[in-house]
Amino acid sequence: MDTTSEGGVPDTDRVAGDPHAAEADGSEGPDSAVEASGAADVEKTARETVYRLLAVRARSRVELLWALSRAGVDSDTAHSVLGKFVDAGLVDDTAFAAEWVRSRHRQRGLGRRALEEELREKGVDDDALSAALDTLDTDDEVSRARELVRRKLAGTTVTDPKVRMRRLVGMLARKGYGEALAFRVVREELEALDEEGGLDDEGFVAPDP
Repeated sequence: MDTTSEGGVPDTDRVAGDPHAAEADGSEGPDSAVEASGAADVEKTARETVYRLLAVRARSRVELLWALSRAGVDSDTAHSVLGKFVDAGLVDDTAFAAEWVRSRHRQRGLGRRALEEELREKGVDDDALSAALDTLDTDDEVSRARELVRRKLAGTTVTDPKVRMRRLVGMLARKGYGEALAFRVVREELEALDEEGGLDDEGFVAPDP
C-alpha cells in the first residue's frame, strides 16, 4: 500500500492508520514493548531471588540455578544474572566450599567423605571441592572424631566392648570418617576408659591403614 503523497513525503493520515506502520519506520510496536517489560520483570525476579537466598547463607552457583528454575526464571536469564553476581564476587564456589567444610566439620563433626558427598550434591566442581577438603587435615579429623566418641560414650549404658566398638565405629562411619581412622580412634578411647580391664580383641580385625 502506497503511503506517500506527492513529492515522496509520508502521508501521515494513512501511516497513522496502518497497523504495520511501526514496523515500517523501525519503531517498537506494542508487542515488543510488552516483551521488553516482561524480560525486565523476570530479571528483577531473578536478582531478588538470589539476594534473598544469599541473605540466609552462602550458596553454590548450581544451588542458585536450581532455585531460579523453581522460581520460573528461564535458563538464559538465570545464567546472565548469576554471571553478574559471580563477577561481583557475591557468588564464589571456591569460597563457598571452603566455608562449608569449616562449618560442617566444626558444628556437625562431619568427616571428609560426608563433606565431599554434600558438596557434590550442591554442584561444586572438582577443583573447588578438592581445595576445600585440603583445608581439613588428618589431625583435625582425628580430634573431632575423638570428641564425638567421648560424647557418645558419656551417654551410653552399653558395657559389652564389642557392641560399643561396633556402634561407635558405625557412628563415625555415618559421619563420613574412614574405616581405619574410625577403628583406631574408637579403640584408643575404649582402651583409655579401661572400664572392663582392657578391650577384648576376639572377633575384631583392624582394617588396613
